[in-house]
Amino acid sequence: MFENMTEDQAKKQILDMVADYCDTYHNKKGPFKEGDRIPYASRVYDHEEMCNLVDSALEFWLTAGRYTDEFEKKFAEYLGVKYCSLVNSGSSANLNAFMALTSPLLGERAIKRGDEVITVAAGFPTTVAPVIQYGAVPVFVDVTIPQYNIDPSMLEEAYSEKTKAVMVAHTLGNPFDLKAVKAFCDKHNLWLVEDNCDALGSKYIIDGEEKFTGTVGDIGTSSFYPPHHMTMGEGGAVYTNNPLLNKCIRSFRDWGRDCVCPSGRDNLCGHRFDKQYGELPLGYDHKYVYSHFGYNLKATDMQAAIGCAQIVKFPGFVERRRHNFDRLKAALAGTEEKLILPEPCENSIPSWFGFLITCKEGVDRNQVVQYVEQHGVQTRMLFAGNLIKHPCFDEMRKTGEGYRVVGDLKNTDRIMNETFWVGVYPGMTDEMIDYMAKTIKEAIQ
Repeated sequence: MFENMTEDQAKKQILDMVADYCDTYHNKKGPFKEGDRIPYASRVYDHEEMCNLVDSALEFWLTAGRYTDEFEKKFAEYLGVKYCSLVNSGSSANLNAFMALTSPLLGERAIKRGDEVITVAAGFPTTVAPVIQYGAVPVFVDVTIPQYNIDPSMLEEAYSEKTKAVMVAHTLGNPFDLKAVKAFCDKHNLWLVEDNCDALGSKYIIDGEEKFTGTVGDIGTSSFYPPHHMTMGEGGAVYTNNPLLNKCIRSFRDWGRDCVCPSGRDNLCGHRFDKQYGELPLGYDHKYVYSHFGYNLKATDMQAAIGCAQIVKFPGFVERRRHNFDRLKAALAGTEEKLILPEPCENSIPSWFGFLITCKEGVDRNQVVQYVEQHGVQTRMLFAGNLIKHPCFDEMRKTGEGYRVVGDLKNTDRIMNETFWVGVYPGMTDEMIDYMAKTIKEAIQ
């Protein structure tokens, strides 16, 4: 098949065939018909992603390589940050971000076991899991409705001499009150980690300047799981403007190594065999010196290759999400007596991940959700609802140790009992949005 071809010519032939295959067999759904299944989220892609994936596979580098370097550069440029580290999932991104804050390199600001981190229970568990698993203490405060984000009025009450950080997510694309939270962190010299996994592309206006969420705090995290704003299948990112934090992030991501040489390269520092580290012998190979108890959290270059195609399309994804959200909200006008519809945070320009709905008194969420699901519209709860009610907290609830709650989490419990959401992903058409609105209206009649 490849007789008389150079390797480049053979590769081009393969990639041309891959493009034809994708265009022929993928993304070939017919027009939407009422009753067709509408998922809350889905991948949006074309032959460019598939060709990049196959191109990377043909190189067979497999681990982080040129596509990783390209993605980290493009993603950092898009967000306007100095440093970006690609990881294998959004959960790993949160783990990486939190563990970076435990580094001894941070001196007195390093988080130690028993220190406290302010967060919320109305969210995804992997925002909180690294805190608990390390031995720090999450301090839970309530959220607001209809923004579904941390209530900044609770922050001062939650603060103690052990508080070291605030680590909290922007809920379903709606930025939390970054002005208030950042001011609180600055006042008390606390780290701010923005879990940006559900809000990539969202913006917040602070001090008169538009900034992407994830870039206002000390560290931001993203997820590239298929339902999210862009996808690599799996994958995530950790980003910062702080060079010391970046050093910590890179070390924890790359086994805890002190060495900064990328895979396949040695001795960039020029001192691989002539320095003293810890109690190791003088000149011990710097490639295998470990400054932290780290992990291998790197993504594959195949994942990065997909991301390189997705990031080009991403601004269009964001605009479509906003369009779909606005159309759905307009179509649900008139339901406010029975439903609480979502509202953006003040000073924010959300890149919506979903459309949150809270049922008012007299409206049974379970009945609404069952009706909507039976008519082809996929729904989701707001993740954990109230995380501390889950079995993973059983032992801690019994002992009353390992976490702290400020206030009564009234809104968090209400979300657990009365809230659900539907999607607004960019693959949705106007017909699908209109049908979802029609179905929700029927469910509350």
